Amino acid sequence: MANLRDLKKEIDYRLEEFVFDCEMAIYFQPSKEEDVVAIMEKAVALRNALYVNANNPTEPHNASLVKKYYAAMRRDMVSSFGSLFEELSSLNGK
Repeated sequence: MANLRDLKKEIDYRLEEFVFDCEMAIYFQPSKEEDVVAIMEKAVALRNALYVNANNPTEPHNASLVKKYYAAMRRDMVSSFGSLFEELSSLNGK
């Protein structure tokens, strides 16, 4: 990880991309707006949780553990946003 600022920018970027996809889903299928908005709320909650985790590493004085913590957090972020994208795709497939 380069630094905390880059990690936070990546979190925001992933959220922006997800919200854009949600807006497109609402545009093409307005009847599913409530379901899409519920998924968007999950994404915002995920973003907030990731920010809290990014600002509070478990062992801030041990560089090796901090590096492992942020690597695990990045993996968790990728999988969490991936599952949200899958949920959105399954909603649009119905």
